[in-house]
Amino acid sequence: MLHDFILLQQCSLEVKVLVAEPLLTTAQISGGNLLKVTLEAAYSVPESFIPTGPGQNYMVGLQVPSLGEKDYPILFKNGTLKLGGEREPVPRPKKWPIANILAPGANNIPDAFIVGGPYEEEEGELNHPEDSEFRNQAECIKKRIIWDLESRCYLDPSAVVSFQKRIADCRLWPVEITRVPLVTVPKGKAGKTEKTDEEGQLSFHGVAYVNMVPLLYPGVKRIRGAFHVYPYLDSVVHEKTKCLLSLFRDIGHHLIHNNKIGGINSLLSKQAVSKNLKEDKPVKEKDIDGRPRPGDVQAPSIKSQSSDTPLEGEPPLSHNPEGQQYVEAGTYIVLEIQLDKALVPKRMPEELARRVKEMIPPRPPLTRRTGGAQKAVSDYHTQIKNISRAILDEYYRMFGKQVAKLESDMDSETLEEQKCQLSYELNCSGKYFAFKEQLKHAVVKIVREKYLKTTSFESQEELQTFISELYVFLVDQMHVALNQTMPDDVQGTIATIFTSSEQLRLFAFEAEVNENFEMAAAYYKERLVREPQNLDHWLDYGAFCLLTEDNIKAQECFRKALSLNQSHIHSLLLCGVLAVLLENYEQAEIFFEDATCLEPTNVVAWTLLGLYYEIQNNDIRMEMAFHEASKQLQAQMLQAQVTKQKSTGVVEDIEERGKRESSLGPWGITNGSATAIKVEAPAGPGAALSILDKFLEESSKLQSDSQEPILTTQTWNPSINQKPSNTFIKEIPTKKEASKCQDSSAFLHPGLHYGVSQTTTIFMETIRFLMKVKAVQYVHRVLAHELLCPQGGPSCEYYLVLAQTHILKKDFAKAEEYLQQAAQMDYLNPNVWGLKGHLYFLSGNHSEAKACYERTISFVVDASEMHFIFLRLGLIYLEEKEYEKAKKTYMQACKRSPSCLTWLGLGIACYRLEELTEAEDALSEANALNNYNAEVWAYLALVCLKVGRQLEAEQAYKYMIKLKLKDEALLAEIHTLQETVGFGNPSF
Repeated sequence: MLHDFILLQQCSLEVKVLVAEPLLTTAQISGGNLLKVTLEAAYSVPESFIPTGPGQNYMVGLQVPSLGEKDYPILFKNGTLKLGGEREPVPRPKKWPIANILAPGANNIPDAFIVGGPYEEEEGELNHPEDSEFRNQAECIKKRIIWDLESRCYLDPSAVVSFQKRIADCRLWPVEITRVPLVTVPKGKAGKTEKTDEEGQLSFHGVAYVNMVPLLYPGVKRIRGAFHVYPYLDSVVHEKTKCLLSLFRDIGHHLIHNNKIGGINSLLSKQAVSKNLKEDKPVKEKDIDGRPRPGDVQAPSIKSQSSDTPLEGEPPLSHNPEGQQYVEAGTYIVLEIQLDKALVPKRMPEELARRVKEMIPPRPPLTRRTGGAQKAVSDYHTQIKNISRAILDEYYRMFGKQVAKLESDMDSETLEEQKCQLSYELNCSGKYFAFKEQLKHAVVKIVREKYLKTTSFESQEELQTFISELYVFLVDQMHVALNQTMPDDVQGTIATIFTSSEQLRLFAFEAEVNENFEMAAAYYKERLVREPQNLDHWLDYGAFCLLTEDNIKAQECFRKALSLNQSHIHSLLLCGVLAVLLENYEQAEIFFEDATCLEPTNVVAWTLLGLYYEIQNNDIRMEMAFHEASKQLQAQMLQAQVTKQKSTGVVEDIEERGKRESSLGPWGITNGSATAIKVEAPAGPGAALSILDKFLEESSKLQSDSQEPILTTQTWNPSINQKPSNTFIKEIPTKKEASKCQDSSAFLHPGLHYGVSQTTTIFMETIRFLMKVKAVQYVHRVLAHELLCPQGGPSCEYYLVLAQTHILKKDFAKAEEYLQQAAQMDYLNPNVWGLKGHLYFLSGNHSEAKACYERTISFVVDASEMHFIFLRLGLIYLEEKEYEKAKKTYMQACKRSPSCLTWLGLGIACYRLEELTEAEDALSEANALNNYNAEVWAYLALVCLKVGRQLEAEQAYKYMIKLKLKDEALLAEIHTLQETVGFGNPSF
């Protein structure tokens, strides 16, 4: 029984191999590398490949450097031809490239599997969305040859250097494929045969060109992809890869002949390992038949094959009809090349973050102090309130009954007598001194915290001066505290006008466009003073400094923003841009690389990194960055399509339910009309209102809800088309709300959107970003790439950006030329006409500007900015005395984005129409938003003179003179009206 039980048990064998010393030295391990090449399959092979008939050996081969300049051929044999019908399973195990292994599963490599993956993530040639359908058919239906073999090769340090150099020189690596017929010959023992390759019978010789450059990208250790197979033609192969000799036909034909079926390494592998570990010069050994052994063959390197001189006696092949069948069938091979260590190490995110911190130390927000001047004044107010309550209690104790009896009949003499009695009582009782001691500590804190006086005074005069100043301040603050405790009901409160941060940005932008840079800087600085920890304010001010070409100050602003948040992508990118402009290239690389590490999906970050590498003449890394940017942009486009399809599906469901409920909608819209809205409306807010989107998409590809300034930073985003027109939306925010600047503030420095259209490119995305931050100095380099980009080229948006940059340089003739090109490409684009209007306005042709502006506002969809279109069109109407049109135009501007200039224009129009009440209201609003505008005071003076208010007219005139009104005609008009009414000028 026991014997039978033992026989039933499975036998297992554990083998351990020990060596006396390491096979590789420490230097070889650290400097060498392990190369793994996995050949999965060849798909969509020619129809002439049939599984019946004479046996065929399907082979694939390539060469890699192994011993310095010496090459090691890697061969994959015995591919299995399969008919289509189903997809190959994944994951499936990788196999050793060794044949005739009898043990079940022993040819599977442990823990090594082919897992596949999305086509878009591959590095090959068929990784585009348009290739998906073909690859799905090829990998499911069509014939294929399956290998699933992985071959491994050790690269010593010199071979690693050679491998890296060859990739940089050749870029494309030839991977050959061929078919060899198999025949049976006697093996020596009766009844047993062995298959060998028939010499000289290479057929269907093809080649795939594998782009190995990604292995030189920092941190990349693996590439996998599908590569087209082309006919092997010597001239084409040499042109693409600088390789003159074929692995199968010229170099390794006897390898094919001598090797057994599937044994691709045999003696070759042993000899190669021996040569790697022992010596450079191989030992020449002879086989039994006198021919060199396969391992003794020294394959010439690719570098040595780069000569243009053909080999003697080698007839060049110029035609390969069998190989052409690969192209007709669309054959491609799926190949994976993996290294144990990356050829180019990549800096770790931690190292990049550390370098950024070394350059720009983080500055945490300042902690609010519990003490300080503000706290000292607040404590003083508290003590004043407490003392005042105690004195009131004492007063009511002494005179409460008398006050209740006399009520309002109390005269001043009685009050003075009560005051004297109260003072006497406080002094006699000691309460006066108690109150003084109670207040003393608060006064001392004010002296120390507010006036910073902690040492004795040097002279009596200095002491008296300080005491006088302190007394005035304490009395003023006492009145403030008493008014808070006992407010005066008679005196009305004065309304304070608080301008929001968005309004200040709008005012700064208006001054910037009008080239009043001093006032613009003042507005930007006021925002910084209000919120010094808001990094957006620092970025806005830095962008303004970029516009004025103050790069040093711009760099300070961007670095300050980055110090507030070292993970802020836009701050990192702008610091990198400034570093390039200031030629601090090492810092620029750190900033750009850190941005790509923090946000790997950022298209602009990868593109800017690629542009940096272009400046450094690093073509390989430039290609890597642009490739990654394109991949991320493609992913965003696919995601946008999916989102749009989902949104459309939801709307369709709603519409279907609506059809079942009623044939007429609640607003009197038939189902047909509703369906039109459903189909054409884009996803997002206001989608149901975009009834004309299809027409506008055909006529204009540059619609955007990003409101950029037309003169300085105007940018169009063709992918965002969700902003409904004013034709549909009549809701107007109140002028006191913070949202009143929404339209105009959005185009100053809006949040950067990366939604993309079908026609956008990585360079156009980058151009939009650079224009938003006013980095015009950097834009022309990107425009050159956009012009040469296969997906880009001259477009309407391209010409608009060019025109905009030339307007900034006052090159109006060139700008007009580009605008003509843009108009020819998209005649119905409102942005084209808006920019043409600005061009004519700045060049002094106001009649043409008026026509362009009127055309712009007549479009159903607004231009990407409308603020200055309304302002300048209204100004033209005022010049031409069309006051009714000016009034309507300025009212639209006030409703959309109120500012001092919009209210001033409305006030002027109303004044010229003799609507003095409306004029005064509008001018008062303008004055509340900016009381340093001399023209506002001038028209206020005119209104006050008209209505006969002498004091106010003189005050307005005084401020107008103080602010130095420059309009001589308006000043003469005021003087004439003053002489007519007889007042208004205090000087006479």
